[in-house]
Amino acid sequence: MPPPKELDPSASLAALYGTKLRKLRVRAGWTQRELGAQVPIAHNRIAQFELGKETPPKDISDRLDKLLGADGDLTDLWFHVDRFPPTDAFLKYREYEAKAIAVHKYLAHHIPGLLQTEAYAREVMSKELPWFTADEVEEKVAARLARQAILERASPPLYWVVLDETVIRRSVGGPAVMRQQLAHLLEASTAPNVEVQVLPFAAGCHAAMGDSVTLLSFDNAPDVAYLEGGASMTRLVKERRAVARQSHRYDHAHAAALSPALSSRWIERAMEEFGTCEPT
Repeated sequence: MPPPKELDPSASLAALYGTKLRKLRVRAGWTQRELGAQVPIAHNRIAQFELGKETPPKDISDRLDKLLGADGDLTDLWFHVDRFPPTDAFLKYREYEAKAIAVHKYLAHHIPGLLQTEAYAREVMSKELPWFTADEVEEKVAARLARQAILERASPPLYWVVLDETVIRRSVGGPAVMRQQLAHLLEASTAPNVEVQVLPFAAGCHAAMGDSVTLLSFDNAPDVAYLEGGASMTRLVKERRAVARQSHRYDHAHAAALSPALSSRWIERAMEEFGTCEPT
């Protein structure tokens, strides 16, 4: 029998639900077929739930919660998945990101998720999604932090980030959180696969203004571009000519940015401006 497919709980809330379901099923000592028979539903639907490719109807989710002794955890997760389904572009981006051998990003608004501290991520999530409860924010923060394992793999992707000066200057969560975040950014940039550049205001108008641009490269597949303009304004670009144009935009931002070495010194000075206090 082949080993079970690896799950990525950070890919989406549906994937987080599926990961929890598999853990509960394995803890109970049941196969997918045995659990399906208890519901009862076809065992291949249990597989789809666990992979995050399908979300069960509420009555089935409630039945799974009871059978597996989840004490309401699956039911609570189900409500989050149902209320905030991810966009197709967001889901596909997470799939591509996990397979990429190189990721080039221009960020106009905030530190990229793979380089965020917990405190910074919590502040961003709570402000971008103000209708979320505190528990929902914590779930999203946990998923984002789990996704950072991409940079800790045995063969991590090249991760090259160009940050608009706004990202460094804007006080997200207050001076202490920003100082901690910038220190983390500097530490991350010492890894051989991570490069960080700052695009200062002095560079003036540039081609990537208006949204954030991500370019993903793969071993045996064409490049893909991902555009972000806010919490729910995302677009995945796969057509070759369109991807080339987005790459051109990124290249202009990259060329206008400070070198990695100068960027590090610039970030150090920004840290000093945020003061010396530590986050509580």
